[in-house]
Amino acid sequence: MKSSLFVVGLPLVVGGCASTLPPDVVVSAAAVEQPSARPAAYRSPISGYVVRQPVDPKPWRRQNDPQSPEKGDAS
Repeated sequence: MKSSLFVVGLPLVVGGCASTLPPDVVVSAAAVEQPSARPAAYRSPISGYVVRQPVDPKPWRRQNDPQSPEKGDAS
């Protein structure tokens, strides 16, 4: 049992003591610079609103006929 702890624990201890970090963890010079944010501009929340009025239903047959097959085939 002690040998299994040694086999599992030694790589963990050695890995924790590593002095170099992977390149994706190291801070780059580009990240240190202050990013410039775009200035905030007011935009109305209802700027794209389009008025729509309720309409009466249309006859369903006239709606379905243009979408049905030419010869009335079911499939």
